[in-house]
Amino acid sequence: MKPVMRKDVPEEQTWDLSALYKTEEDMYADAERMEQTSKEIEARYKGRLNTPEQIGACLDEYRSLFETMTLVGNYVQLAVEVDYYDAHNQERSQRISRMLAEISSRLSFIESEILEQDDKVLQAAVEAAGANRLYLMNLLREKPHHLDAATEKVLAALSNTFDTPYQVYNAAKLADMRFPSFTALGQEFPLGYSLFEDNYEYDSRREVRHAAFHAFYKKLREYENVTAAAYQSYARMQKTFADLRGFESIFHMDLFVDKVDIALYHRQIDLIMEKLAPHMRKYARLLQKVHGLEKMTYADLKIAVDPDYDPRVTIEESRRYIIEGLSILGKDYQDMVEEAYRDRWVDFARNQGKSTGGFCSSPYGSHSYILLNWNERMSDVFTLAHELGHAGHFKACNAAQSIFDTNVSGYFVEAPSTMNELIMAHYLLKTSTDPRFRRWVLSSMVGHTYYHNFVTHLLEAAYQREVYRIIEAGGSVQAETLNRIMRETLERFWGDAVEILPDAELTWMRQPHYYMGLYSYTYSAGLTIATQVCRRIEEEGQPAVEDWKRVLAAGSTKTPVELAQMAGVDITTDEPLLDTISRIGQMIDEICELTDQLS
Repeated sequence: MKPVMRKDVPEEQTWDLSALYKTEEDMYADAERMEQTSKEIEARYKGRLNTPEQIGACLDEYRSLFETMTLVGNYVQLAVEVDYYDAHNQERSQRISRMLAEISSRLSFIESEILEQDDKVLQAAVEAAGANRLYLMNLLREKPHHLDAATEKVLAALSNTFDTPYQVYNAAKLADMRFPSFTALGQEFPLGYSLFEDNYEYDSRREVRHAAFHAFYKKLREYENVTAAAYQSYARMQKTFADLRGFESIFHMDLFVDKVDIALYHRQIDLIMEKLAPHMRKYARLLQKVHGLEKMTYADLKIAVDPDYDPRVTIEESRRYIIEGLSILGKDYQDMVEEAYRDRWVDFARNQGKSTGGFCSSPYGSHSYILLNWNERMSDVFTLAHELGHAGHFKACNAAQSIFDTNVSGYFVEAPSTMNELIMAHYLLKTSTDPRFRRWVLSSMVGHTYYHNFVTHLLEAAYQREVYRIIEAGGSVQAETLNRIMRETLERFWGDAVEILPDAELTWMRQPHYYMGLYSYTYSAGLTIATQVCRRIEEEGQPAVEDWKRVLAAGSTKTPVELAQMAGVDITTDEPLLDTISRIGQMIDEICELTDQLS
């Protein structure tokens, strides 16, 4: 079970970055051309962006350059994500990061000069913009928060340092944090981030599960202060940016980018904390009953309702599940999934120094890249379907839109991914009438899809909101404060149904989302939309599927409210969220009923 070093991973389990660049030399050649092109753009347009024609011509060249910057940046960063021990990849990534920051600083004049023009010139530029139209409209929207040209140039030059808190977090977590083995049931077990999160948290043996929990969190405790310092640095940086740019708060700044009203953000957190908690407490009590636990603790929340009915799934077997499960989305979608397996879009390997969890990166001009840590569980199939949801989304919008129009709002971006998880579950439910199988599928939806997005990430969001409120009030957050906030958040949600064990408050250290703005709350927002659209697909069939495909292709040309409306969902009201919470409760009720029947 112990993760191997990257060099010992079978090639077929790794992704193939050659679709971006055949060799490192090819990447560097593009990087040099990229740098030279930026100098030529500066020489050609700086001080001359005073007509619609000049603005349009400059943005055409910049758009092409931006495509190259995206490919180069992804090539070096993806290599780092799978092996934080590789010094060569780290150095190369830092080198390119510095180059990209220099280019951003050099070309910061573009936005500043455009915004200096009078309204007549700007309006004419928008009308003649073509592929640059939305870029200009967004720029005009940001005008009240744009600083003077000299300041913007300095900020762009420093941009590669703004990732330092996140880099420190990852260095501590993925490079420095070495876990010792632990003993349970008279055996010695290896331990690591991926092993704990993907195996031991789900282990049906209480002794193994709890021993792993205590050993894992004991190691986290050793790094709580440096991790807290990194997080506080990021939070204060966000506060500084919000103040500099004239936003009312950090919340308003981050939500401005996503084109989301702050009421939608608070509603997502408040309603789930209040309305979903009773349902999840009922689910926790069911787990306690099924497993005969004297106490239901925080270390027991990930165990399956029926652990003996959790089939092992190989990578090759997952291909059949996903292709058949997502067939409702059409042949083009199935062909994309086939291509993802055949051309090694996915990094399945579980090696030391690799990022935990999963993500999908979709560089414009190439295909997506998906990172996983494969453990042969059915939950991995759902995770892969989730990430392929991102891949399908950006395949559609990258093909239909300019690179300037593919920065989809965070409020919506998790809808296509969570939609795939729901489609997979509904497909499985149709394959058998066996009550034990039905209970397993339903509990997979509750214990994985909804737990992950409506509980794990939502509790992160509730916690993060309290941290930012302290920062907004001029306070500071050390490890002791962060621990207190997380414990209070967990206790508030789980009530007396779950004992929050000592060290569980360190859970805030496990997630990277805090270094990505207000990203955590978007999982439940996306899944709310996905739940409603999935219901439409179940009821209406192909017309709803076609609406969904049009939504995927729209990219960032629509706001989250408009995208949801295109799919037949009105997120300006509470109804979609309340209905989704009700559906989760209904699933839990059915799981309880099926458990009684099977008993």
